[in-house]
Amino acid sequence: MALKIQGIGKTDVGLKRTNNEDAFVLRPDLGFWAVADGMGGAAAGEVASRIFVETATEAFTSNSTAETQMDRVKNAFTLANSRMLDHVASHPDHAGMGCTAEILAISGDDIFIGHIGDSRTYRLRNAELKQLSVDHSLVAEQIKQGLISEQDARSHAMRHVILRAVGNKEPIELDLIKGKGLPGDIFLLCSDGLTDMVDDAAIQNCLTQEESLQALVDQLIKLAKAAGGKDNITVVLVKLLN
Repeated sequence: MALKIQGIGKTDVGLKRTNNEDAFVLRPDLGFWAVADGMGGAAAGEVASRIFVETATEAFTSNSTAETQMDRVKNAFTLANSRMLDHVASHPDHAGMGCTAEILAISGDDIFIGHIGDSRTYRLRNAELKQLSVDHSLVAEQIKQGLISEQDARSHAMRHVILRAVGNKEPIELDLIKGKGLPGDIFLLCSDGLTDMVDDAAIQNCLTQEESLQALVDQLIKLAKAAGGKDNITVVLVKLLN
């Protein structure tokens, strides 16, 4: 069953940074949407996120009929990882460069998600928000082991220590998620500039408002900035329609 899809995205530098290391891409014509959050210093972070979204676009432009959307998701991450490692090899001053990233791909009512790092993918269904991705971070591991609470994690000194990223090593370790989409579902892809500032309850409250996707994107970024806007904020919303 093919579903109509509406998607909107926006990125904001936030209130504390002077440059934006996030990037996003909206390609409904190719059936995918992506967010990348670069790291490794100003210039290197921007390069990493740009490499990711450009490589993802290449992967989904492939005309090979043998490839599924999930194959393209895998290829996007694998190729971007190799390109970043090659870039660092020829630009040693960019050592430590990489990015966290999310890809949402849709084919009919099949949903495919690729995830690495602490950017996130959520789904709002029947007014309930669910985090589909699992953070690859030190504090997420500590929560899982019962060492700290989710509340503690929000202010933990090590909350930005990432255990997996694109451009970190080969082979890449990414999470792949497959599911079915339903009319009315809203998928949120975002960098941690949103989720570090705005908790899930506030995100859910925002997304259940009867507003346009553009208004919801704007409102989420506004909430993150009102809470301090300490990082770049990138939000992509994808809604499945009847």
